[in-house]
Amino acid sequence: MPVKPFASAADLEAKRETLEIVADGVYALTAEGDPNVGAIEGEDFLVCFEARATPVAAREWLTLLREHTDKPVRYLVLSHYHAVRVLGASAFDAGVIVAHENTKALIAERGLQDWASELGRMPRLFKEPDSVPGLTWPTLTFSDRLVIDLGGERGELVLQHCGRGHTEGDIVAWLPRQRVLFAGDLVEAQAALYTGDAFHREWAATTLDRVAALEADALIGGRGAVAHGREAVAAAIGQTRHFLEVMLAEVGAVHGRGGTLKEAFQAAHAALEPRYGRWPIFEHCLPFNVSRLWDELAGIERPVIWTAERDREVWNALQS
Repeated sequence: MPVKPFASAADLEAKRETLEIVADGVYALTAEGDPNVGAIEGEDFLVCFEARATPVAAREWLTLLREHTDKPVRYLVLSHYHAVRVLGASAFDAGVIVAHENTKALIAERGLQDWASELGRMPRLFKEPDSVPGLTWPTLTFSDRLVIDLGGERGELVLQHCGRGHTEGDIVAWLPRQRVLFAGDLVEAQAALYTGDAFHREWAATTLDRVAALEADALIGGRGAVAHGREAVAAAIGQTRHFLEVMLAEVGAVHGRGGTLKEAFQAAHAALEPRYGRWPIFEHCLPFNVSRLWDELAGIERPVIWTAERDREVWNALQS
């Protein structure tokens, strides 16, 4: 069987972007499975959620946002440490860059390696990569919960750590008055999961339970369309949980009987592909997902650092 094109290196077609006003002063930009970004208006400032992969890509998003508001960006919130989410931060000129304390530690520990890894995996997202001035460093971190007063009658924005999931530092941004949730990559809506830095069992159980307990009326996941209404929100959380549970069952069964990593990948692919195979980044992510879960089942608590070299080794071993 021929080797498939590496990760998303062959995905070079531009995606159609959709800017949606989810509630008064609440914006989401989706792009057919590319990483989502968003913004929330305060009385006289903006909170932006996620930063894209480069300043050039971030400025394209800001140009669209400026058609609706000219308020300055006071806060830039980063849901986790992955390069495609954070390296465009300099374009926002934000007074405060907010992230979980574990995200700041992950940037220090593995940010450079992740940058090289994701650039190799997803080159299209890195528009003019030389425009990135360096690693993005949060200037404000927290461990559990942080509340931003939006001013006037706009209510509060609650930043919350629901537990380990996609990474050990994921946060969500919750607007209780509008009942709108920016979930980052803890939830995807009709897009496959990336779990290469995940804590699968915790994510599939208590972390998603806490996300669901917010009872959002609208949810913006890390990728895919905005989920409107309780039924659609529950479906997005449910599909995320199902993907994780299938992986845990299939990879766990192979690991438990003493099989090989390649057999675990084949079992997970066969079980997931009928439902998720046509969704964005499915083929790209699955080898890295299974590799991380295999390590987790073997007792390796924290994810092994992904490098450009390790990416290729895993891909060639599992996708050939």
